[in-house]
Amino acid sequence: MMNLHEYQSKRIFAEAGIPVPAGKVAATEAEAVAAARELPGPVWVVKAQVHAGGRGKAGGVKLCHSAAEVGAAAKGMLGGRLVTPQTDSTGLPVNQVYVESGSAIAREIYLSPLLDRERGRIAFIASAAGGMNIEEVAAREPDKILRVDVDPAVGLQGYQCRRLAFGLGLAGRQIAEFERIARALYRLYLERDLALIEINPLIVTREGGLVALDAKINVDANALFRQPELVALRDPAQEDAMEREASEHELNYVSLDGNIACMVNGAGLAMATMDLIKLHGGEPANFLDVGGTATAKRVTAAFRLILSNARVRAILVNIFGGIVRCDVIAEGIVQAVKSAGVNLPVVVRLEGTNADTARALLAASRLAITVARDLSDAATQAVRLAQAGSRR
Repeated sequence: MMNLHEYQSKRIFAEAGIPVPAGKVAATEAEAVAAARELPGPVWVVKAQVHAGGRGKAGGVKLCHSAAEVGAAAKGMLGGRLVTPQTDSTGLPVNQVYVESGSAIAREIYLSPLLDRERGRIAFIASAAGGMNIEEVAAREPDKILRVDVDPAVGLQGYQCRRLAFGLGLAGRQIAEFERIARALYRLYLERDLALIEINPLIVTREGGLVALDAKINVDANALFRQPELVALRDPAQEDAMEREASEHELNYVSLDGNIACMVNGAGLAMATMDLIKLHGGEPANFLDVGGTATAKRVTAAFRLILSNARVRAILVNIFGGIVRCDVIAEGIVQAVKSAGVNLPVVVRLEGTNADTARALLAASRLAITVARDLSDAATQAVRLAQAGSRR
């Protein structure tokens, strides 16, 4: 999934006819001050541009009453790192801020289309409890969640938009405005291959109009080849460096906080492997799926990626040979351990096609590779070695 910044998402919203406040992006204090002088006042909002929610509570959103205050707010954010509930402890770098004209808010609404995988169709979710985490609203006050399911054969219908609008307490011209916004979101979701498009909050202004005060867009990574204009908006500085490198080698990788690296073929097996590590008292350092057609080259790249994490104290390789033969993976492991300069204990569990041949290859390599009997044995040994060992 590829995320966009708020200012990028709002630009797309505006092009689609969704009303947004006037705003300008700035990379320096001087640019922020200039933006404030060009935008309608007398109140401005300065927002740190990072790929994470919860910016307001983390100090990443400041209300300002003069251009000087805008400059000071921008200076305090730019060049720093913002830590929110959706980032790790190091946070994300703030290289840009978005300066926006203040809005007169009467109330806030949540609105988003999402894919219901069980029903195989898009559902529109709305709530009068906008500005809040929608998951919390759903858990604590489920009656405040409104939903309509869109039949893919006919698309979003007017009566569905009106049902949501009435449920949100909208009236008069607001109903037509709401329908235009909902239809624009639906069109963007489909045409831009989005994994997420969300307005939280969609505000009702004191004058009675509807404005998207925030905008969030995430693009389906599998469809990026069809969306070159969106790919051009990618901000690598906001991405985990290891996850970005993994994607270049067609590896599915997610960084975690533990010290036992996992290399597995298949997402489900990877999750089970991490669960067993936890069960035996260890902490996984990553989720790493090398794919069902893993090659020696990809396994080598995976080892190099794992070794770049200074916290790792042991490596657990768990491969089920179905599409790919275990002996091919074993050859890749031997080659990778040699060429990548692996200086950590490696525990390997192999099952499936040519598993016996694969285990014999590992034993004959005379490398520091522990061949496990089964997955439970592999997890136990990896935890023990991680607790006792250190990087050589």
